[in-house]
Amino acid sequence: MRTFFTICVFSLFSGIVHAQIFISGTVFDNTKKNFVEAVRVVSTGGLFSMTDSVGHYNILVRETDSLYFTYNNKPTQKFAVSKISNQNQFDVSLRVAVESRFSYLKEVIVYSKTYKQDSIENRKEYADVFEHSKPGLSTSITPDGAVGADLDELINIFRFRRNHRLKAFKARLEDQEQERYINFRFSRLLVQRITGLVANDLDSFMLWYRPTYDFVAVSTELQFNQYILNAAYQYRKLVGASPAKLL
Repeated sequence: MRTFFTICVFSLFSGIVHAQIFISGTVFDNTKKNFVEAVRVVSTGGLFSMTDSVGHYNILVRETDSLYFTYNNKPTQKFAVSKISNQNQFDVSLRVAVESRFSYLKEVIVYSKTYKQDSIENRKEYADVFEHSKPGLSTSITPDGAVGADLDELINIFRFRRNHRLKAFKARLEDQEQERYINFRFSRLLVQRITGLVANDLDSFMLWYRPTYDFVAVSTELQFNQYILNAAYQYRKLVGASPAKLL
């Protein structure tokens, strides 16, 4: 009898665990552009979460629960979890207006070259280097229709020093291109606008928290800005930078 009771309790507990799911999303203001921070996300199951600096939240719920959002002690309507179609991106817009940390410009006309234009021109200028591949045997057809070995490729196989220099030069050009892309996204102007750091603090931050190309290449604007914010809070803890500089 005791064994049967234990099995029943275990089965019931397992069912409850498997019924739990994560709901995540972003909370915007009435413009649907600005993120709303410190919104309380509440589940009728008893758990709650808070939105971060970019309005993102993540909460564990049960399929039978409902969610509602509270901001300035004003709750929204309840949303049944079972009716949420996209559990990974359940975004909501509140009937409030907040001032965004990030500025949205109506129109910007840039006359200088963009990073993309510079990259295209650089690859055109060094096309012979970027398109260089390891020499190998190939065939060519003579005017009389005979097939023979391509002498140029045959000669290039034995030009070891030339091939090594071209390979090294190509790698250096690719490294420079990646560094320029990091500079393009991780600019002093952007970092200063998000963190408020200036002078020596800004110089140190730019050096210590310079991101890798792999992260810069795949991160969205939202993810990249959040990385800078998180790094700024960590920097303040490490060096004791004035909180006023990070507002």
